[in-house]
Amino acid sequence: MAKSAEVKLAIFGRAGVGKSALVVRFLTKRFIWEYDPTLESTYRHQATIDDEVVSMEILDTAGQEDTIQREGHMRWGEGFVLVYDITDRGSFEEVLPLKNILDEIKKPKNVTLVLVGNKADLDHSRQVSTEEGEKLATELACAFYECSACTGEGSITEIFYELCREVRRRRMVQGKTRRRSSTTHVKQAINKMLTKISS
Repeated sequence: MAKSAEVKLAIFGRAGVGKSALVVRFLTKRFIWEYDPTLESTYRHQATIDDEVVSMEILDTAGQEDTIQREGHMRWGEGFVLVYDITDRGSFEEVLPLKNILDEIKKPKNVTLVLVGNKADLDHSRQVSTEEGEKLATELACAFYECSACTGEGSITEIFYELCREVRRRRMVQGKTRRRSSTTHVKQAINKMLTKISS
């Protein structure tokens, strides 16, 4: 059997936006009402995406890490889910600063991420419009989803699958540029040898 591709995903967002509930809904199709918001957990999950087996390692951050912990998580991850709560404008305003830190840590690479507005079932308490979410996703150059970990509405599975696809696409592109640069090095080395011989 072909070896599965491994993808490391990390979920970020302020405490209480529903990061754990989102991951658990994706993995078990169930909603958990109570959990410890200070816990950080790592889950493993295998799925077949576009006819290929993908092993995901999903890091559910607590949202209360100190800077060093958070930077460690950002270095570890390859794909990122940035989550805010549509009923909490403050959580939405924390997304851009998070993305800026990610850019800083990951440069020169582009950050692979999706933006998720959770708690879409609480539309009556909404503080962030869908349009604002879409606009921010355009600025961040990423996919945008609104969903509810509570009711399961929205494409929760698709969020994780799309992120895996994107991580693997980026890898292929980077692999190609790396191969190209190594052949250039070989050519340069040969040319140097040839000039030495002829001089």
